[in-house]
Amino acid sequence: MSVPESSDERDIWLTRLADHLKEERYGSCAPYRLLHAKRFLDYLHSEKLTVHTVQPSDIAKYLDTLSARRKSDRKAVPSKSTRITHRSAIHLLLRLIHGRWPLAPIARCERERFRDRLVREYDAWMRDLRGLSESTRSGRRAEALRFLEWLGERSTSEKLASIAVADIDAYVKWRACSLQRRALKSATQHLRSFLRQLHGTGRMPDLASAVVSPRVYTLEGIPSALRTEEIDKVLQCTRQDRRPVGLRDYAMLLLLSTYGLRAGEVVSLRLQDIDWGHDRLQIRHSKTGVYSELPLLEAPGEAILEYLRRGRPKTNCREVFVRAKAPYRAFRSGTLYAALQERLKAAGVTPQGKRGTHAFRHARAVSLLKRGTSLKVIGDVLGHRSIQSTMTYLKLDSEALRGVALEIPVVSP
Repeated sequence: MSVPESSDERDIWLTRLADHLKEERYGSCAPYRLLHAKRFLDYLHSEKLTVHTVQPSDIAKYLDTLSARRKSDRKAVPSKSTRITHRSAIHLLLRLIHGRWPLAPIARCERERFRDRLVREYDAWMRDLRGLSESTRSGRRAEALRFLEWLGERSTSEKLASIAVADIDAYVKWRACSLQRRALKSATQHLRSFLRQLHGTGRMPDLASAVVSPRVYTLEGIPSALRTEEIDKVLQCTRQDRRPVGLRDYAMLLLLSTYGLRAGEVVSLRLQDIDWGHDRLQIRHSKTGVYSELPLLEAPGEAILEYLRRGRPKTNCREVFVRAKAPYRAFRSGTLYAALQERLKAAGVTPQGKRGTHAFRHARAVSLLKRGTSLKVIGDVLGHRSIQSTMTYLKLDSEALRGVALEIPVVSP
């Protein structure tokens, strides 16, 4: 692919961007995105840079240049949202050119190339021999790279074998400064896995057993759950929003509150997963990877149907829930969290603990417990593999706990 240094080549990229904006059905913002992209290409040309050599730091420098220029012209400095709009247009252009953005960092020296090779081998080991999912491998890769970066000059093939227990302890101590106890336990487990793989390939001695994890007691935490009246308030408030985005959010909230689904299970729900003829939902549980069938109850079924008829934009996307604005793509778990925060705020509900989708999931578990539903059935509904995962919700059944509470003896002075 040629480097767009001439005006003709820049026009090619802008034409491709214009076609993409039209294909994705961007609205009135399309001309502005095209203008932002053109100005950025002009900036690269003036700085003797190309789209193939541009780095995220160049984008940040360009945005700072815009602010400085407006300030010198005695105009208002671009707001944070304006910078986001410019950056979004630039990223869209670069994704069209490169296929992805940001690009993976290029190793600048032999030590960095060695680190990348170790992480790739570790990822292949987790995928091919351990059968771990991409989401699990992603966190473990990040911890492995963080450990190698912490080692610095010692992260080479010659010096890696000299790593000792004292180095492992120092790294864990360094990580403990920025992590809570439960997060530190996960980090040490990831580190132990990486060290085990390094030992298996003969690159260093077996130090996995030297990693000391903080003690986290079984069922020590208390899950956060919304109260029934809070959920009803959020649903009623969202139901009043008859815009397409309101129809979508209401259907998603009903799935969360009715079935206790995880965020990933809601956003990954596809059109073919709904069996309208037999009133069934097929759910792929994001944490375990297994499928289960649930009855499609009337309220969530009607909400989904109304969204499909009146709120869902025309798109080739097979996921049920998509963005309300271009590009019309599937929702992501993080996007669902942001939408949920807006609905909680609009309803005037301030959760005491967690304020994400798991607050709805925990509330569903509590409602089933209060009805006398067995742990096995609750676990099946929530998609748990082990009953130990379900037992944590027993602590939320305050009425049952009062029945087994011991009286505190009164001690006379």
